Amino acid sequence: MRLLIMGPQGVGKGTQAALLSSHYGIPAISTGDIFRFNLKNHTPLGVKAQAYIDKGELVPDELTNSIVKDRLAQPDAAQGWILDGYPRNASQVVALDAILGELGIDLDKAVALSADRDVLLDRMVKRAASEGRSDDTPEVITTRLKTYEKETAPLLSVYSERGKLVSVDGTGDVKDIQARIIAELEK
Repeated sequence: MRLLIMGPQGVGKGTQAALLSSHYGIPAISTGDIFRFNLKNHTPLGVKAQAYIDKGELVPDELTNSIVKDRLAQPDAAQGWILDGYPRNASQVVALDAILGELGIDLDKAVALSADRDVLLDRMVKRAASEGRSDDTPEVITTRLKTYEKETAPLLSVYSERGKLVSVDGTGDVKDIQARIIAELEK
């Protein structure tokens, strides 16, 4: 199974991607995790990405696209994957379509998680306190949510038009959300 998991920051994409990864036996691929690894280890990629991430801006598409292309071509992704945090804009949809074409594979579904803004803000404030993430300050959170609304939310209609979109309420118990996603995927 080849899935996208989409939604605003704080909706639980990473949590659900990990659960679905375990359920389906496929890797969850988070562009954010890839960047955070590189930031933590002060790699050249991390140094480039740090300035953007600290301001709540997205890492430039060409850098993100090349990372995704490389990751999807790795052996553990041959039987499927869950992409978390990509694509985030129309240009990345075009790039992903090209990557999938080159690999000779198709996307199965795009799972869109949703939650009220107050729920998202509360979750991100708690995440910042527990994980100490530099991209979860109030200012950066506001910037990221605005960026999502402007650039990523419109992508949901692209996948809806393609018949690939599955919309799921991202509020409530984590296991209940997972069960709702699986039920929608297996319809």
